[in-house]
Amino acid sequence: MTTKRDYYEILGIDKSASEAELKKAYRRKAVKYHPDKNPGNKQAEDKFKEAAEAYEVLRDPQKRQIYDQYGHQGLEGSGFSGFNGFEDIFDSFGGIFEDLFGFGSGSRGRRRQRRGADLRYDLVLGFKEAAFGKETEIEIEKMVSCPTCDGNGCEPGTHPETCPHCRGTGQVSRNQGFFTIRTACSSCRGTGQIIARPCPECRGNGQVKTVKRVAVKIPAGVDNGSRLRLSGEGEVSANGGPSGDLYVFIHVDAHDFFHRDNTDIICQIPISFIQAALGDEITVPTLTGEETLRISKGTQPGDTFRLHGQGIPSLRTGRRGDQIIQVRVKTPTRLSKKQEKLLREFQKLEAGKLTNKIKNAFKGDRAKATG
Repeated sequence: MTTKRDYYEILGIDKSASEAELKKAYRRKAVKYHPDKNPGNKQAEDKFKEAAEAYEVLRDPQKRQIYDQYGHQGLEGSGFSGFNGFEDIFDSFGGIFEDLFGFGSGSRGRRRQRRGADLRYDLVLGFKEAAFGKETEIEIEKMVSCPTCDGNGCEPGTHPETCPHCRGTGQVSRNQGFFTIRTACSSCRGTGQIIARPCPECRGNGQVKTVKRVAVKIPAGVDNGSRLRLSGEGEVSANGGPSGDLYVFIHVDAHDFFHRDNTDIICQIPISFIQAALGDEITVPTLTGEETLRISKGTQPGDTFRLHGQGIPSLRTGRRGDQIIQVRVKTPTRLSKKQEKLLREFQKLEAGKLTNKIKNAFKGDRAKATG
């Protein structure tokens, strides 16, 4: 098994690096190890891929947080597996390479297939749905390949033609002093082809908008801000590249009784001062039903009890947290004459004890002051 190097070490930055510093460091590595500058150099290719993977993780706040906390193992648990090859890298960071090398990415740029656009869907879940997960279907509006022309944008029976302006290269050149500047052809928008007879269904775009139902499996333990990635469920590419991804952002409704703290859940249970003084067994609601909880004698307001394994499952391990129960001791506001009489008798029994405690505490403070 190959041990992966630290991403910060690969890019030569520290963990506090800003987004601008991160991008600058990656650009420097991309220039140094780019395949077009190092033809046939396997070591340079490996370093180029390594730098791209590091940048892909660290530029994404969520992936960066997972990596900072759990390292490479945490990223594997979240479904990140790096890039499959150079085309994936050029698709993800095309803008950077265009800045560095002019139009596109060297010899690969002219006909490079771009990924389709990513899509976002905001999904609202109930508290228990987020705790235990669920399978559901969502409806998304997205661009798909036109069924009439199979995505080529041409009227059925016709085909794209070579652009006469750039002769199919997708680029035009112009001289400026000692330099030759290449730019994307404005006639074909860099594709090298034009559509003389557009498809009547999509009007030459090669895509039409539709509504699609997508199955989504929500893992147990998701929380507000969790993000699920459905690979290939985004919009189709405009020029035959891979489809984009669909990102499902999770929003969890608040619960009337439970409050979440990481994998623990917290609730408050009211008990009478008699139960607090004498102890009792009470029934407590949980996420899966009810549990019996023993209240100890002499329980004080704010004391907590814990039901182990009754919390939220961990996304990483599946192990459930605990349910923490905070006790609120209720003071009665309406007493019968008999109840009031009994309490006054109890008060007389306790009055001497309380007075002695106050006197002893005062004597102790006075002794410290004069000692």
